[in-house]
Amino acid sequence: MLTFLGFAMIATFLVLIMMKKMSPIAALVLIPALFCVFAGKGAHLGDYVIEGVGKLAPTAAMLMFAIVYFGLMIDVGLFDPIVRGILRFCKADPMRVVVGTAVLAAIVSLDGDGSTTFMITVSAMYPLYKRLGLSLVVMTGVAATANGVMNTLPWGGPTARAATALKLDAADIFVPMIPALAVGLLFVFALAYVLGLRERRRVGVLSLPGQKAPEDVDDVEDVREDLVGAATGSAAQTVSAGPVVSGAATGPAPAAASASPSASPPASPSGAGSGSDPEDGFQGLDPDRPTLRPRLYWFNAGLTVALLTAMIMAWLPIPVLFLLGAALALTVNFPHMPDQKARIAAHADNVLNVAGMVFAAAVFTGVLTGTGMVKDMADWLVGAIPEGMGPHMALVTGLLSLPLTYFMSNDGFYFGVLPVLAEAGAAHGVSPLEIARASLVGQALHMSSPLVPAVYVLVGMAKVEFGDHTRFTVKWAALTSLVVLAAGMLFGII
Repeated sequence: MLTFLGFAMIATFLVLIMMKKMSPIAALVLIPALFCVFAGKGAHLGDYVIEGVGKLAPTAAMLMFAIVYFGLMIDVGLFDPIVRGILRFCKADPMRVVVGTAVLAAIVSLDGDGSTTFMITVSAMYPLYKRLGLSLVVMTGVAATANGVMNTLPWGGPTARAATALKLDAADIFVPMIPALAVGLLFVFALAYVLGLRERRRVGVLSLPGQKAPEDVDDVEDVREDLVGAATGSAAQTVSAGPVVSGAATGPAPAAASASPSASPPASPSGAGSGSDPEDGFQGLDPDRPTLRPRLYWFNAGLTVALLTAMIMAWLPIPVLFLLGAALALTVNFPHMPDQKARIAAHADNVLNVAGMVFAAAVFTGVLTGTGMVKDMADWLVGAIPEGMGPHMALVTGLLSLPLTYFMSNDGFYFGVLPVLAEAGAAHGVSPLEIARASLVGQALHMSSPLVPAVYVLVGMAKVEFGDHTRFTVKWAALTSLVVLAAGMLFGII
């Protein structure tokens, strides 16, 4: 009964948010509360929610102060050199913009924190997507999938959980998986290339008025500076007739935009730059924004490296590290109280949205765990494995990691399900190391799960509906996970 209710609750949640019948935060709260009553455990709902909130409170605190910290780093210009490099590569070509999104997300994912990756990626690429009229779900889908592959880094979480659950060394799990993960990342880049070509066919290649439309992609060098200037908020000229598009554009052309040198545009959502209304696509990393602190660049870089080092070495709990880092960065970069208040206010929307979503997700996970739905669902799935599949438990684990890490938290999968799968594999001579490696392949899909708080940072900053992101991303992320699994089997890793 609980198994059926668990699957029904998850299916109801996904259907309602994908059909946009409910907002994610309302669905995360009301649907599990309703199913808790159906399970006959409505009297314990309060206990389940409080327990869920208690478990996710450190995550909420970490995300709150991580958003503040990295928001400040974006404000003061720490990531501007990376952004400028990506923008130079992108030029005015939609294909390059999408590939650049994947590259930037993969590079920034090296810090092991999804929310950081999404904040920086969206801040850099959102203006280009709006300026070129590209699909924003392409940006969120590519960024989430690239980050999912990179999330398998030992300090990213899943590898450490697998090592802890099976009492193995994280390096023994991760290092042999590098070739398979590299193939997965190359597949993401190839996917970005294909999606970029599709976007190029839809909107063409942008050329500003008064310029000759480029004949091919290599000819867009002449418009690069105009585009980069527009994307970073430095375009001061008035664009009166809208952009000219070359190519077989089958979709709507990018909207005409204008920027007046006398206008005083509002700040961007990140508080990092200036530009016209966000819907015009000009907000971004303004190279002349007043929050820049070039004299403190190396201090901020050193502080960020020290913070990431302390996080990897586990010198202090991650929420404590970000709390201390945010306080120190705020004090040093903005010593005056009004400036500090302004910076906190600039990032308050993101903090409130993400923290609220985390605590709403606590209701969902609390009911799933407290009622025993997760355990019954896992036992049913493991019990449904045919006896003849015993010698192939690594393959089974890899395939199960896709739906299970999507429908439950990493903690639930790695500490609740993985030991059972490893025990079943050991009975048929399958090494726990193979089981642990196979358990990582579903992470590309996991990063778009409604139970991952960072994904709400991504869709919130990109102004994309979670349901739209889910519909677009799930199929590509699942395919990426299967590519990693196939590569692992081909190389004899799994």
